[in-house]
Amino acid sequence: MLLVLFLLFSLSIPPLLLSDPAPNLATDPFLSGALNHSYNIDCGGTANFTSTFGRPWLSDRFYSGGSPGMVAEPHRFAQPQERTLRFFPPSSSGKKSCYSVPVLPGRYYIRTFTVYDNYDSKLRSPSYDVSIEGTLVFTYRSPWPEQASKSGAYSDLIAPVVDSIADICFYSIATDPPVIASLELAPVHPLAYDAATTGSDMILVNYGRLTCGSNLFGPGFTNDTDQFARVWQSDADFRSSNIKVKALSAGGHQIMGSNQQPNFFPTRLYETAVTTVNPEDILEYQMPVDTRLSYMVWFHFAEIDVSVTSAGQRVFDIVLGGNNVTQIDIFKEVGGFTAFKWFYIMENLTDPILKVQLVPVVGQPILCGLENYAMAPLDMATVPAQVAAMRALKESLKVPARMGWNGDPCAPSTWDAWEGVTCQRNPKGPGLVVTHLELASQGLKGFVSDQIVFLTDLVSLNLSYNSLGGNLPWGLGQDTMVTLDLSSNKFTGDIPDSLGSNNLQTALLNNNELEGQVPEKLYSIGVHGGIIDLSGNKGLCGVPTLPACPMFWDKKGLNTTGKIALAASFAFVLFAAALVAFVIYVKRRENDYDFDFPQEFSYFSSAIAAKRNRYHRAKSFMQLEMETQSSNGLHNNGTAL
Repeated sequence: MLLVLFLLFSLSIPPLLLSDPAPNLATDPFLSGALNHSYNIDCGGTANFTSTFGRPWLSDRFYSGGSPGMVAEPHRFAQPQERTLRFFPPSSSGKKSCYSVPVLPGRYYIRTFTVYDNYDSKLRSPSYDVSIEGTLVFTYRSPWPEQASKSGAYSDLIAPVVDSIADICFYSIATDPPVIASLELAPVHPLAYDAATTGSDMILVNYGRLTCGSNLFGPGFTNDTDQFARVWQSDADFRSSNIKVKALSAGGHQIMGSNQQPNFFPTRLYETAVTTVNPEDILEYQMPVDTRLSYMVWFHFAEIDVSVTSAGQRVFDIVLGGNNVTQIDIFKEVGGFTAFKWFYIMENLTDPILKVQLVPVVGQPILCGLENYAMAPLDMATVPAQVAAMRALKESLKVPARMGWNGDPCAPSTWDAWEGVTCQRNPKGPGLVVTHLELASQGLKGFVSDQIVFLTDLVSLNLSYNSLGGNLPWGLGQDTMVTLDLSSNKFTGDIPDSLGSNNLQTALLNNNELEGQVPEKLYSIGVHGGIIDLSGNKGLCGVPTLPACPMFWDKKGLNTTGKIALAASFAFVLFAAALVAFVIYVKRRENDYDFDFPQEFSYFSSAIAAKRNRYHRAKSFMQLEMETQSSNGLHNNGTAL
């Protein structure tokens, strides 16, 4: 699905619009700032500033790569954010580059300003595509129309953001660098523009937002307020030039029913209108469209002609693409000086110009405003768990910026996915899934994140000839995997048991630093006709062609027998130590008398020791004397025999 480039409005802002009251936080969502998840980003800008209309602009941020630049003739541009730009050379940023802005889930109004103005002196505007949340929304093909190339063009849309990141991505056609000058984003009411019935999974791309009988107005460009931040373009360039019209004004009368949720259409829109001069003339507009899409056309009316005072005085038909779709009597519907809104969805268009006609029935037709939105269904996105896994791999593998791993890994489906990544429809539900990662010889220097386990549909993984290290994740080896090539890296540790999946036919783990016992199920791949290469890993063991593992060795260390033997040895050592301790204890008990007194009893201990010594000497002398007498024939009573 491709959408044509639509020039929303030129840069000229009539001075007479600058006298209205200044906007405030209640009326301009872009004034509430990041706390309300609204952003005004000066792409390529280096400093924050506040615009003439009080809107804060941020220096460039949230981009994935690229370089800052400046238009060739900055004096042509009234606003600072229109003079700078960011461009994304595919050679350094990859074919896909993004602004990834942190927000809360919800619906957002997003506006871009795009300009070339020969910033690179090549006199050739680039060709590229733009996506929002993985859905293609704008197509720029060189050469751009002169007005867009030199003066720039604003484009806007309303899009849902389902996660915490709003991805605005740019895809290079051939070698052209995409460009963007400013990016604005603000939350809007979740039910705006009939989201309750058309569905919230729809992007509404602006193909024309017109105010009738007035000049361009809107917050950020004039001091007029619009709580939706829309800018309303003069209808003059889209109205049939051969029909004479006149402008009408409310003349100070209060307009009822405007600025109400969920759409918050501004009061100023209904204060002016156009009608035909001749009663029989048809009020006609021609809106550019892409015939491959459906369109939501909104009409804005208010009976601001004081001469119309009752129903039936002004009646006209609305004809879209040649089909009469309804009849309008404003006064009958809401009365005078009251806003009246009506929309219709056009399908199956065959003409690139949508003709909108207001055909008179009674009196002349009248119109205050007209909007036309392409209804682009959200493209299939990558399954959220796999998006998170791929972002984790981007960080762990240290994927270089030139590979363009930005935004959704698989969407838009009309673009090539991330370089080296192949995706398919999810066979188990909605969305897209990653099936192939071919990243050989890309200069990767990190490790494989454990998050790879969430790539549950991976068929082929090739990380060969890089400088990746660390252990192989234990979840690696999905049931779907057929080919695994991790050769010529610096992986260490054991081979996980999970690598022995039933579908695996090729396993190349050679020239790494792996160790331990090879799982028998993995080795059986070669036995059953597959291809396996484990050479160049000095620490692997346990299968034919590799050394035998040490005794008691299992894949991750000691096997069960080894663990039992180790436990028994440990128990024996404990028993022996306990036995030695017991023997020492007993020996010490036998010599308990031979102990030392504390230092403060040293005097008494010395005296006791002296007495003990005298006693032992006296005892020894008496024994010696008795032995002598006995040997001389004396009885122990001292008498002779």
